[in-house]
Amino acid sequence: MAKTKIHPTAIVASNAKLSEGVEIGPHCTVGDNVKIGKNTKLFSHIVIEETEIGQSCNIYPFTSIGLPPQDIRYKGETTKVKIGDDNIIREYITIHRASVSGDGVTKIGNNNFLMAYVHIAHDCNVGNNIVMANATTLAGHVVVEDFVFIGGLVAVHQFARIGAHSMIGGFSAIPQDIPPYTTAAGERAKLYGLNTIGLKRRNFDDATISDLKKAYKILFRSKLTLKEAIDKAKHDLGHSEEVKNFIEFIEKNKRGICR
Repeated sequence: MAKTKIHPTAIVASNAKLSEGVEIGPHCTVGDNVKIGKNTKLFSHIVIEETEIGQSCNIYPFTSIGLPPQDIRYKGETTKVKIGDDNIIREYITIHRASVSGDGVTKIGNNNFLMAYVHIAHDCNVGNNIVMANATTLAGHVVVEDFVFIGGLVAVHQFARIGAHSMIGGFSAIPQDIPPYTTAAGERAKLYGLNTIGLKRRNFDDATISDLKKAYKILFRSKLTLKEAIDKAKHDLGHSEEVKNFIEFIEKNKRGICR
């Protein structure tokens, strides 16, 4: 059984719960109501409050997790951050606990790679197997689905959704939803077709990719209205689960879809 290691200069609250194998490095502050899972390592100079962290995460220096949200309506209510397993959280990252306008939890899933200076604001819901490059910024209530790649210096508007298996190029501003399986980039992001390379790397078969390409052309390159395009895609390609996901994501949008 691996022992918990706490550096003499670290400050750990009496009610913090540390599992076996946890390492707390120099000058870290672990506050009240923090739970840290097995074999998670805090390197140094890290501040954590009101947070649950899973197993085998590596958290690098000068990161803060679970501090109050940047929301003028927040008045100290009890909210938190919940982070899953096997995450890499690099230097100078900020992850804020939730506000009172959501379900009370800022969520991050498993096996994510967050590069330096990433900001994840209150009430975000970040899925699994996501790469967020340096200085990616998520405003409040953003949803990022699984297997997304976001380039550096990208800013995502509050309440926007980033669909699964999509890719966003660096230096982009995301004012509206990005559909799953697509690529997007630009000062006001536009779609540039399917994320074909990413889909092949994740072992999507040729028939599925072909169906998604056909659906994309119907939805974004035909002269049909959006409702007409959705009806046609359902009629022509409704056998494909991925196409169903694609269409359902678009139908549920509230902020509009990048086109």
